[in-house]
Amino acid sequence: MGIFKKFFDKLKYTFKRTELDDDFYDELESVLVSSDMGVETALDIMDELKDICKQKLIKDTERAQDELKNLLISKLDANKVEFNYPLIITVVGVNGVGKTTSIAKMTKYFQSKKKSVILAAGDTFRAAATEQLSNWAEKLKVKIVKQGEGADSASVVFDAIDSMKAKNNDVLIVDTAGRLHTKTNLMKELEKINNIVNRQYPEAKKLNLIVLDASIGQNSIAQVKAFKDSVNIDGIILTKLDGTAKGGVVYPIINELKVPIIFTGFGEGVDDMDTFDAESFVEKILM
Repeated sequence: MGIFKKFFDKLKYTFKRTELDDDFYDELESVLVSSDMGVETALDIMDELKDICKQKLIKDTERAQDELKNLLISKLDANKVEFNYPLIITVVGVNGVGKTTSIAKMTKYFQSKKKSVILAAGDTFRAAATEQLSNWAEKLKVKIVKQGEGADSASVVFDAIDSMKAKNNDVLIVDTAGRLHTKTNLMKELEKINNIVNRQYPEAKKLNLIVLDASIGQNSIAQVKAFKDSVNIDGIILTKLDGTAKGGVVYPIINELKVPIIFTGFGEGVDDMDTFDAESFVEKILM
């Protein structure tokens, strides 16, 4: 399994120790911090693990590993999101994180669940973005609602919701412009899109998902915080989990920001995305 390989190879090596002593805890703490988990989150997890082992009178690393596994699963399962239909997903994120490709992968995922999907080309600032999304729509045989370059993004979303209702589609996925936190006008546009969604289809389930590049580590947290200042973030699409990421960053994102990981992308193919399963993930990395 290529995901977070370096991080979890170090974890497995640490657990080869037989004695649950201070040296073991120091080594484990170092591994967690070096994984992009961040000092604060790593220390919190270490403190919890020590308390558990003390309460249960655990003296060996094998049992400590089982407790760490349960602890890591509980952290990743926090604030889990369920899909309900009709569903409107607005996708945000800075340029270069794989936003449009992630939309295509989500489309394929929902199609595999027998759900009908419609796309909205809300990134009207770049003609190339609309063209790229249109190409994916053609390949995946789904309808796309779009307007010309420079059009009002909220107007595109308005039309897409009308089409979604008329066709009784299960899922609408809205692309948005790659936004940096310094671009106040673009953040306001994102707020406007959310207002249109809430007003035009109040009974639909709404999710604002942010696309993050797993390989950029702690910078991911700053991106989530910047977007949360303008719009509620319901979950994360974590891309590029192909062995280059350290991976520990998933824990402070959930622990500090209380934002769950919804989808993970782990390759270049359109099928290379799935919902995030904490138990399966931790089982594989600690087995």
